[in-house]
Amino acid sequence: MPRARLSILVVGAGILGLATARALGRRGHEIVLAEAGDAIGTGISSRNSEVIHAGLYYPPGSLRARHCVEGRRRLYAFCESHFVPHARPGKLVVATTEAEEPAIVAIFDRACANGVEGLRLLSGAEARALEPNLACTRALLSPETGIVDSHALMLALLGDVEAAGGVLALRTPVEQLLRRGDAWSAVFGGEAPGEMPFDAIVNAASFGAPTLAARTDGYPAPRVPRLVLAKGSYFSYAGKAAFRRLVYPAPVEGGLGIHLTLDLAGRMRFGPDVEWVDRLDYTVEPARAETFYGAIRRYWPALPQGSLMPDYAGIRPKLTGPGEPAADFRIDGPREHGLPGLVHLFGIESPGLTSSLSLAEEVADRLEA
Repeated sequence: MPRARLSILVVGAGILGLATARALGRRGHEIVLAEAGDAIGTGISSRNSEVIHAGLYYPPGSLRARHCVEGRRRLYAFCESHFVPHARPGKLVVATTEAEEPAIVAIFDRACANGVEGLRLLSGAEARALEPNLACTRALLSPETGIVDSHALMLALLGDVEAAGGVLALRTPVEQLLRRGDAWSAVFGGEAPGEMPFDAIVNAASFGAPTLAARTDGYPAPRVPRLVLAKGSYFSYAGKAAFRRLVYPAPVEGGLGIHLTLDLAGRMRFGPDVEWVDRLDYTVEPARAETFYGAIRRYWPALPQGSLMPDYAGIRPKLTGPGEPAADFRIDGPREHGLPGLVHLFGIESPGLTSSLSLAEEVADRLEA
C-alpha cells in the first residue's frame, strides 16, 4: 500500500535538519525546511572538527552507537556518490602512560561490540612505526575514521532536498507549534510572520529545540530537557604537519580530549577543550593555548612553543552537565509523548554529523509509523 504524502515542516537547516528533510523528501513527502539564520548550517554544523567517527566510544545498543556506525557507512557512500570532498586517514587513540592503557583496551572492546571494522590494538613501538613523532605506550588504530568538508556536505544535502521538491525558507524562525484538529500549525516570525498548516513537524533546531518544545501545544512540560552548553576551542598549527593520521588521547569528562585533527589540505589543528558556559560565545581566548601545549605534548613532545594560533570555537547542546554521565541522543516521537506527527530531536551533539543520515531515516520511519 503506498504511503500517504504528508506536508512536513523541518525546523533547523543544520546537517541533521538537511539530512532529515532529504530523507523525507526522497520518500515522496512535501517538505518545508525553515531556518532562523540567513544561511544553512551556521551553528554547530559549521563549528566542529569535521571528523567522520567510526563509532568507538558509545555504549553498545545506544542510539549514538547504532547511528554512528550506520551513519558513517552511509556518509562515506553519500560523499562518494555526490563528490563531497572527504578522506579516510584513520586515527590513533593513545595511552601516554601505563595507567591509561586499560581505557584504550576498554574502548577497543566497546568498539568491537558496536561492529566497528578494522580495529587493531598496537604497542607503543607499533604506533610509533606508523607515526614517528608520536609518544605513547599503547594505541588503538581505527582505519575507518575520516574527515569531510562539512560545508560541501551541507550543500550536497540541500541539493537533494531541492531535487525532491523541498523548499528552504531562510530567516524564518519558528516561534510556536499549535495543534489544529488533526494537523499542526506553525507560527513563524521574522520578515514574513504568519501561520501555516502541516501534517507533521520535525524539530531539529539544535540550541533552540528545547525552547520550541516548550512552545509546542500539548507537549508535556516535564519532557522539555534543560540545555547545557559545552564550549570547545580549537587552535591551528603554524608549521608543516607532523602526523598523517588523527591522534586522540584517552577521553576526558565532557569530551574526547584535546586531539589532533587534519583538514583536507593536510593541515593540523587541535581541540576541542571543554568549557562549560551559559551563553553562545564563539570567541577563542588566546590564553587557553597554554593548556593546549601541556595536553598535546603528552602525545607530541616536540610541539614547538608559540606554534599554536587561535582558530575557532564550537558549542555543543548537551543534555547533561559537569560530573554527570553523558546522555544518549534523544529522539522524542509520538510513541514517547503521545502527540501524532511530531518529533523533537534533543542533545544531538557529537557524533551528530556522522550519524545524521542514519538518524534521518529513523525520524522518517517514526513519522510514517
